[in-house]
Amino acid sequence: MTAEFTGWHVLAEFGGVDAALCNDLERLETALRKSLVAAGVTICDVVRKQFEPQGVTVLALLSESHASIHTYPESGDIFVDVFTCGSIGSGATKAVELLQQELSPTAVNMEVVQRGHTARRIHEPVGNGLTRIWDLSEVIVDTRTPFQHMVIARTEQGVSLFSDDDRQSTEFSQLTYHEAMLVPAYALAERLDRVLIIGSGEGVASQMSVAAGASHVDHVDIDQLEVELCAKHLPYGYTEADLAAAVAHEGPIKMHYADGWDFLSRAQEQGVRYDVICIDLPDERVEDAQHNRLYEEEFLTRCKSLLSDGGVLAAQAGCATMWRNETLKRSWQRFGELFDTVVPYGSDEHEWTFLFGVAKPIADPVEAMTSRLSRLPYRAETVDERALVRGAIEPYALRVAVPV
Repeated sequence: MTAEFTGWHVLAEFGGVDAALCNDLERLETALRKSLVAAGVTICDVVRKQFEPQGVTVLALLSESHASIHTYPESGDIFVDVFTCGSIGSGATKAVELLQQELSPTAVNMEVVQRGHTARRIHEPVGNGLTRIWDLSEVIVDTRTPFQHMVIARTEQGVSLFSDDDRQSTEFSQLTYHEAMLVPAYALAERLDRVLIIGSGEGVASQMSVAAGASHVDHVDIDQLEVELCAKHLPYGYTEADLAAAVAHEGPIKMHYADGWDFLSRAQEQGVRYDVICIDLPDERVEDAQHNRLYEEEFLTRCKSLLSDGGVLAAQAGCATMWRNETLKRSWQRFGELFDTVVPYGSDEHEWTFLFGVAKPIADPVEAMTSRLSRLPYRAETVDERALVRGAIEPYALRVAVPV
């Protein structure tokens, strides 16, 4: 397949077709031939089959690919499949439209799929029955690591990272995402010297923490291959040189290829404390998933035990939209049960909500955050005092369901 290759695949369902026509082999073949010729495609051969007691299949071999119809006279349904490529690619749509005129169905359902190198897509689930489609203009990485299916590709949002069909970050939106996840934590923490990042394989969170004043950042990620590929191909986060230095523990960022659970166990044994701990993993699933354990109460409790006095646990907690907010509700309840102070933050330019927990009561956490924000060494580009005030209002569904 060349880089220029493209094609159109049309899948159509014709309903309410006359039952006698659905079982008439000669008329159906004639209709298919007439439609294909009028659409400008070249027929090489036609194979047909009359079934007993009823039903017909007609298959046309085309220079441009293929076309077929298969009928169900008992229900008046005809299923049509036309795929054409090359300069006549869009002829598939025209052929199906012409066939519709020949067969006079009362109901039509048609889907057109563009195929080829320039037509690669990722279908990202965003809720029950809802899918977001990403057009990939160039696939840079498509591989299975020991832990996930990973894709790095060029999209309309720049170079973008996908994990198991979920968008993780894009060149266009990554700064908004990472600042929403980290800047409120920096502003809420009483001090900012030692930071632990769990996940966040791109490296942006680690580098941002150093820019915010941290002298020691432990970055823990179980998927070494993903982290290395991100450093090699993403235009944000670690460069390969940055990552090599972090792996060698040369500088403030210390890279650890380890399971987050195991790393926390060792840190607990060593009596390590952190001013900010950030959990940035693939989204918690409504259904069972192996990584869900890193969102649940036992893991959060272990993180809490490693916080310094006035330290903050930050976590990507889900989406506030009503069609996919189930995991956000779970996270809100867990944080409310574990922490004396819980602050949400939802960016006005991103779909995710982040939660920040402190293991002691703070009378006015938002006022504390807004007053400290201007004193941070890190100058946020997408978060200011007004954004903190607005973003810290929890979604209505959370206030009603699980008040904290």
